[in-house]
Amino acid sequence: MNAHSIPELMQALGQQAKVASVAMAKASAAPKSAALRHLATLLRQDAAALLKANHEDLKRAQATGLDAPMLDRLKLSPSILETCALGCEQLAAMPDIIGSISGMTQQPSGIRVGQMRVPIGVFGMIYESRPNVTIEAASLAIKSGNACILRGGSEAIESNKSLASLVQQALAEAGLPTEAVQLVPTTDRAAVGELITMPQYVDVVIPRGGKGLIERISRDAKVPVIKHLDGNCHTYVDDPCDLDMALKVVDNAKTQKYSPCNAIEGLLVARGVAAEFLPRIGAVFAHKGVEMRCCPEAKALLAGVTGAVLTNASEQDWFDEYLAAIISIKVVSGVDEAIAHINHYSSHHTDAILTLNHVNGQRFLREVDSASVMVNASTRFADGFEFGLGAEIGISTDKFHARGPVGIEGLTSLKYVVLGAGEVRG
Repeated sequence: MNAHSIPELMQALGQQAKVASVAMAKASAAPKSAALRHLATLLRQDAAALLKANHEDLKRAQATGLDAPMLDRLKLSPSILETCALGCEQLAAMPDIIGSISGMTQQPSGIRVGQMRVPIGVFGMIYESRPNVTIEAASLAIKSGNACILRGGSEAIESNKSLASLVQQALAEAGLPTEAVQLVPTTDRAAVGELITMPQYVDVVIPRGGKGLIERISRDAKVPVIKHLDGNCHTYVDDPCDLDMALKVVDNAKTQKYSPCNAIEGLLVARGVAAEFLPRIGAVFAHKGVEMRCCPEAKALLAGVTGAVLTNASEQDWFDEYLAAIISIKVVSGVDEAIAHINHYSSHHTDAILTLNHVNGQRFLREVDSASVMVNASTRFADGFEFGLGAEIGISTDKFHARGPVGIEGLTSLKYVVLGAGEVRG
């Protein structure tokens, strides 16, 4: 496709999405749920073809030298496809919040005033590597009564085309407009520039990918952006703490998968339990090949761990999102220092405390300024599916319009509704 036709292509996609959004906003719960259930069926029926398309993307990406974390995100598997299908079914079973009215109150004038939940309209989704985002975005668009324009990374083009085709089949089967979910069919980067500067068609843009992509979108977009830049997440092991639990949770939060944005990059340990806990978790990390970048106190306590790869943490290490088998480790005096460290260095994504002290747990929940804050659980749970949202469009570290995993509510807005019986203002 030549560059001159990109603006025309994107204008056409925008116009079609705008028209489809009107039909989606009017659609009742039944066809939307039917489309989601049919999509789940298609994902299972066509799993072999989807994995074949994904294999082509993986081969091409490996040949071009795509780095390991991105390759990991690019890969589809039977279990990932099943999670996508389950997410569709979970969304289908959830109540339809579109059109619901809340907060209705009677005013002295006689009018009743409340708020109605409505779709945003059209959202643009720009994402890298993860083809499962195609299904997450499409399924949430359907459930929330929106239309969406999806622009996946060039490395996942075959996977995304195959998945988007199934989405449009499911929409057609349910009697909904196929243009409600459209995939940008070109890998030309000029398409992104057009998508983020079409406020006449696109109501919000949601980038999901590396820091460079999100910074560019935030800088150049002429429509609102829901974003997060980094996933520098932490777990703080408090004193007192069940150290057997802490060993299990910290291991999961770091090593269950290195590439997600909700894996921890920083471990903080209270001085009162550090001498006992750090050698134990250090042995786990050493066994799994995790490099530990430590403060001097942590490094001294870990020095006796067989096979441990220990380096001195720099100031930058406290800020870094590694997305790799690397973790920064710091001994802190207690919950005050832990909260201060997290609020200064974290990306305000997801942070957790492991503690037996109820007061410390409650303080951590109130005072840590992050989109998701946890007590005695792995940060890997910071996910729309795990939070019971059915799926997520992404995780927002903005403070408005949406924060944390963005599900159905994050893709809607509220408008005021007034019910009267002929009242006039005096």
